[in-house]
Amino acid sequence: MTGGALPGPDGKPRCPWGVSTPDYLAYHDEEWGRPVHGDDALFERLCLEAFQSGLSWITILRRREGFRRAFADFKIAAVAEFTDADRERLLADEGIIRNRAKIDACIANARVLAGWAPGELDALIWSHAPDPASRPAPLTVADVPAVTDESTALSKTLKKHGVRFVGPTTAYALMQACGLVNDHLADCAARPAADR
Repeated sequence: MTGGALPGPDGKPRCPWGVSTPDYLAYHDEEWGRPVHGDDALFERLCLEAFQSGLSWITILRRREGFRRAFADFKIAAVAEFTDADRERLLADEGIIRNRAKIDACIANARVLAGWAPGELDALIWSHAPDPASRPAPLTVADVPAVTDESTALSKTLKKHGVRFVGPTTAYALMQACGLVNDHLADCAARPAADR
């Protein structure tokens, strides 16, 4: 069977992407697929997934600390106050991906979300989590979808509220990263820790 778990440096089986680089190994084992809560934490993931669109995740992961510095640790209230000068600063910042549309979307999204009640983003995103019992554990990477009915619904709901740069594929990547779904392969050593 191709596309199944591969042994990591410690011999434990992991999702193939998780053993492809040392950067991925830590992210795969300690973060990806584990439940994330909190508006600012979810805003960070929403922004990073949008920046990842069209790029590899490793590109974003290696710049994550740069993104955090540039975007005030992704505090919604702080990013919502960014000015044109901040926008120009971001466009010149080599520590992030300098994509004008994605930078503008991140700032615009913060301005939208700043008007929400505390916990509202968390509740909205998590309301789209499917029942874990309805999702069999993937056996190979080919069993992992790129889009689901739930991610399409999440994308539509966020867009309806004015959140930009969050299509169904980006919404599904967010769901995977934040533990709404557990797409670690069935025999991956990190899967049990990501179960909710």
